Amino acid sequence: MREASRRAARLLERAQAGEADAVMAEVGDILRAPGGDLACMHFVRVVVRIVQGDLRAALAVVETMLRAAEREGGSGWIACALSTRALVRMRLGEEELAEYDVDAALRDLTAAEARLTDEPDPVAAVNARVGIAVGYQQLRLYELAGPQFEAAYEISAADPEQHGNRAMWLSNLGEMHLHWALELYQVGDAAAAEQHTEVAEGFAQRAADEAGGDDLDAFRNYALLMAACARADRSDPAGASADIERLYSDLRDRGISPAALAYSAPFRAVALKRIGRLDEAIEVMAAAVASLPADAVWLIVAATHRTYAVLLEARGSADAAAGLRYGDSVAAALWRQRQHTLHTATTLKSLDVLRAQHEQATRAADLDPLTGIANRRAFDRAVRRAQSLPGAAGTTVTVMIIDTDKFKQINDTRGHPAGDDCLRAIARALTAELRDQDLLARLGGDEFAALLPDAGPAVGSAIAERMLAAVRDLPDCPATVSIGVAAAAADELGEALHRADRAMYDAKRSGGDAVREFRMVF
Repeated sequence: MREASRRAARLLERAQAGEADAVMAEVGDILRAPGGDLACMHFVRVVVRIVQGDLRAALAVVETMLRAAEREGGSGWIACALSTRALVRMRLGEEELAEYDVDAALRDLTAAEARLTDEPDPVAAVNARVGIAVGYQQLRLYELAGPQFEAAYEISAADPEQHGNRAMWLSNLGEMHLHWALELYQVGDAAAAEQHTEVAEGFAQRAADEAGGDDLDAFRNYALLMAACARADRSDPAGASADIERLYSDLRDRGISPAALAYSAPFRAVALKRIGRLDEAIEVMAAAVASLPADAVWLIVAATHRTYAVLLEARGSADAAAGLRYGDSVAAALWRQRQHTLHTATTLKSLDVLRAQHEQATRAADLDPLTGIANRRAFDRAVRRAQSLPGAAGTTVTVMIIDTDKFKQINDTRGHPAGDDCLRAIARALTAELRDQDLLARLGGDEFAALLPDAGPAVGSAIAERMLAAVRDLPDCPATVSIGVAAAAADELGEALHRADRAMYDAKRSGGDAVREFRMVF
């Protein structure tokens, strides 16, 4: 599975470096091959569809990806699917109002974030983090997006096979701060906007320096384009304008999506205006307005039109001045709406943290702190649940009572820490012999119990014999166990436990290290 993720990472880099069509054909062949129907490969298809601007197709593939991830049980790819679904739905909502549902997007994003605790696959973890970050950025929640991009970078930096990805996440951070600056300009906070362009330049330059892999030039030039945009309103506007023009042309010729490059036009126009080339700046923005990609995000569309209006106003257009006043009032309202969404998202994240803490506390209350297996409370509840299930009278369940032989001698001769180590080793040995659906619990002291659903006495006794041998063979733990086994209908488990206990004492009376099955005598 890890190698498949690595292959998916390489395909993702190629797809975002201008090879979307070739990647789609290649991943189609992989998915049709035996064992190729994997969540990571469906994710490649999703990204290709997004790059191609086919959001409807991307959304359909996301659902397929989510089903595959749930089959595989990979929390990272599940989180990736949830965050991508949020992103695609939001982008569709910008085109079709009926699809726009901020609450649903926030639920998907916070659920995705909650999934990411200890995902071992770095490719899954990185792409999930980036998916969450891009989703938050789509909602203009830059404060929540930034930490996710930074986490993705840290994971990639620790993984020598993700050179290109590492540069991409730094580029994402640079682009995010440029977008943040564009929005701050629209609400009249130029000082804060310039702070963000300065931060953007730092991330962009780092991305250019750290770019690597087969598509090094594309990644480096994309990062340098951002660095040039960041200089447009601060230092070297003349150099920034020339660099933006050159790098934009190079990336366009490489096949980079026009929507991914559209943010650069306002910065180039600002640079041109600052060096006294107002007419040329207006020409740049007129062309940018006329050629705005249909899939450009709302913020870029708004910034493009506003920059054009600002330039026209500078040339004396009364119509532009009136339109600009209206646009600024709309921008202010949208900024207030952003602040409200940020509050909602923060509240949802807090609720998720509380929910996770509650679940953790609940699990802890059911676990024995010494051995990490279920405790008596959890065992008793499992017994009651089995007794109350529909059809319990017709279902056979086996129970075991397991007691460690002469455990007091281990504590007396080796000390209590050694006794604790021995109990932990016994718990691991017993658990290893059980089936997935079985439950082992520590009842207290050196006594354990096991519940085996849908198991008759022959199955129970065979497992008990394997347990006996496993404990006997433990290194550095001179312990044996006595095991009593009893089977009964599920609704008679209380009586079965009493019988298993009696059988266990029969085993101990015979000298221990033995299994005894309770048999009714008629």
